[in-house]
Amino acid sequence: MKFEWEYDKWMQLQIEDEKNHRRRELLKKGLGHGTVELLRTIWFPTIGNFDYLYPEWEVRDFNNGFRYLDLAYMPGGAKGDIEVHGYKSHARDLDVSRFKDLCRRQSLLSLDDWIFLPIAYLSIRDEPELCKQLILSFVGKFISMDIPAQLSWLEAETVRLSRRLLRPFTPLELAAHLRITDRHARRILHELIDKQILIVSGGNLRFRTFQYKL
Repeated sequence: MKFEWEYDKWMQLQIEDEKNHRRRELLKKGLGHGTVELLRTIWFPTIGNFDYLYPEWEVRDFNNGFRYLDLAYMPGGAKGDIEVHGYKSHARDLDVSRFKDLCRRQSLLSLDDWIFLPIAYLSIRDEPELCKQLILSFVGKFISMDIPAQLSWLEAETVRLSRRLLRPFTPLELAAHLRITDRHARRILHELIDKQILIVSGGNLRFRTFQYKL
């Protein structure tokens, strides 16, 4: 229920604050199913709020027309774009003109300094944990997410590293990153496991890999 309440409040504010009639009318129609599912099952459980997030954000295209981004993420003037791609509309039934138009759209965003994050709807459904890690790393490119105050600076940097990586990492990788011994790295990792911040993702006792607990 919390998601529905926060989502409805967020959408209402988006509509009320929008002066552009084109975007306001789009917002009144509601967001697409894929976008809502991304917000419900991936974004909100991972980030916990909708701060700096703008659905159906309007941008200019090459012909001085308008395009709309599924979700623009813009903290402090930064420019991130999350696009939900359905298999039918973006792969199976994509004709030549639509394919070229999609490439032009992505080119426009890149040339205008947008960081582009496409997520397949099938991944939202079938690989939610991977999508959560993608979102966490995406947000981490723009803002420093809160770190528990009780952590030492080495523990805090370990948490930051685990949030940036899109895969499990080894104690040796952490040791190289922090410039400490392998033994010290293992001690830090096990302390963060005890604090329920990291989890063991694979391997035996000596060759384990670790990752951030979502």
